[in-house]
Amino acid sequence: MPLPTDIEDRMLALGGHLPSVRRQNWLDILLLVLVIVLGTAAIGGTLLGVSNVVVELSVLGLVAVSFSGVYARMMSRPDHVRALQSDRMLKIANESLAYLRQGLTPGSAGEVCRIVLRESEAAAVAITDSQTVLGFAGVGEEHHHVGGPIITKATHEALDHDEPRILHSKEDIGCPEPACRLRAAIVVPLEQRDVPVGTLKFYYTSDKLLNETQLAMAEGLARLLSTQLELAELEHQTDLAREMELKALQAQINPHFLFNTINTIAAFIRTDPVEARRLLRNFGAFYRRTLEQASDLVTVERELDFVRMYLELEQARFGERLVLEFDVDPEALDQPLPAFMLQPLVENAIGHGMRPDGSTLTVRISGRCTRDALELSVADDGVGIPESRLGSVFDPGTSAGLGIALRNIRDRLRGYFGSDSALEIESKPDVGTTVTLRIVPLADTDSVCAPSQ
Repeated sequence: MPLPTDIEDRMLALGGHLPSVRRQNWLDILLLVLVIVLGTAAIGGTLLGVSNVVVELSVLGLVAVSFSGVYARMMSRPDHVRALQSDRMLKIANESLAYLRQGLTPGSAGEVCRIVLRESEAAAVAITDSQTVLGFAGVGEEHHHVGGPIITKATHEALDHDEPRILHSKEDIGCPEPACRLRAAIVVPLEQRDVPVGTLKFYYTSDKLLNETQLAMAEGLARLLSTQLELAELEHQTDLAREMELKALQAQINPHFLFNTINTIAAFIRTDPVEARRLLRNFGAFYRRTLEQASDLVTVERELDFVRMYLELEQARFGERLVLEFDVDPEALDQPLPAFMLQPLVENAIGHGMRPDGSTLTVRISGRCTRDALELSVADDGVGIPESRLGSVFDPGTSAGLGIALRNIRDRLRGYFGSDSALEIESKPDVGTTVTLRIVPLADTDSVCAPSQ
């Protein structure tokens, strides 16, 4: 059955009570009594000619009580309480984001518990997954051990029913330590995709400290942390997708290149065994790098080393028909870019640019830092791409994998650096093709290519 929407009704439905309301009522009665007593003293003292000191003290007391009443009312106003709660929760969310990006782990949970404890009125804070206590901070930390199973029945109920639970006694908490000072708690589920995956627990040293404000903060904070967990999972899935794209691109190395290189080495074994051994070592190093290159970002210099290994094997095959030129500014060499970006472009230039008449193909690799970006280009003077096909080069069915490689590079580039980064293609039939990577680094990097602030 759904819980009532009103927070006070929710407390009652969950077995709670409203001591904060009763405390406010007692405070109002006390202030009223003081105002009557002090007002009577001031008026009576004036009429009966009592000492001016008594009258003045009564008036001062009356003023002080009035100010106290106004202050207490302002501090207990719902909008003021909500503003304080929102400020605290936003601060917690901001500080905990870096940890929850790691997911719900003992390390991240422990740090988040300490952050929440600092910004809340709880005596202790705990975070669990569906079976285990992942983090605990505050009173009782010496015996509420992290890593053990959940022993509180209400925690299992909160997970099973995906509803908060309010605990009013040490027995409800279920702590076996006789000297434990924790006497009350609020347990709120943490969700991912509307499924409870853990709990956030606020502990208190007295049942009287439980109130609707504490429940509202616990529920609001649990929603924020749940959202952060979902974002962390989404980020993790994005990273996995990038890694799979990289592996797919690595696995896509043209099998014709493999067979042609093996045939080239076999030919050198008969004519130049020394050169054959050198090429074979280079071939092994190239494929080892292909399989091992799984890091997110590499430097331009490291990517160029990989390209040179590839081109050395291609030159052994084509000889003087393939001319290579490098024009990369020194300041561009240390700039970061996603791994495995240039080699597929060079492979495309050779595979799709070589003229059938056997004439020479020149491939030029350039790189420079402009005012706000890193620009890398692979240009050839080969057959070019007809204008009718230029608009579809990113399609998967284009020219034996050309579209897959280009689309993969473009999407990975945008995934790392955003939509300002781009892959641009210029081509004219019988003139050649130039593919340019324009990488706009993030504004908070130390890159010399970073946008000027």
